[in-house]
Amino acid sequence: MNTSRYGSMLFALLVVFVATAQSRAADVAQVKVSVGTVHIERGAQRLPAPVGTRVEASDTIVTGAYGKVGITFVDDSRLSAGPNSTLAITRFSFNQNTHAGTLDATLKRGTLSVVSGKLAKQSPDAVTVRTPSTILGVRGTEFVVRVGE
Repeated sequence: MNTSRYGSMLFALLVVFVATAQSRAADVAQVKVSVGTVHIERGAQRLPAPVGTRVEASDTIVTGAYGKVGITFVDDSRLSAGPNSTLAITRFSFNQNTHAGTLDATLKRGTLSVVSGKLAKQSPDAVTVRTPSTILGVRGTEFVVRVGE
């Protein structure tokens, strides 16, 4: 009887561990700066984005009229969006050992400043920023983009 109970407890702990590992695996970045109104659209949810908020690969980050946000990715890429910006993280993958992967983002409106990290240093074609009228392939280490409304 005790063996069955311990087995059930062990199984429950394993389920919690796997669920936690999977949720952490989805985290690709973290909000490092959050000023004014900043939120994340994740599926049907609209979440506040104070400093420390985890960012997932399919999130859209939105700033208000006086909002600013700074995000640091796990490869040390840094993206900063200014007021009235909408930035969608379309795709992100990164291998900690080889530094291979991709970062695709779409700036729908507003301003974006980018300082590339290990991804772009490993493979210059790995980072792409799209706007409503342009696709930017990162070839350097820093750039700024502005999209009007």
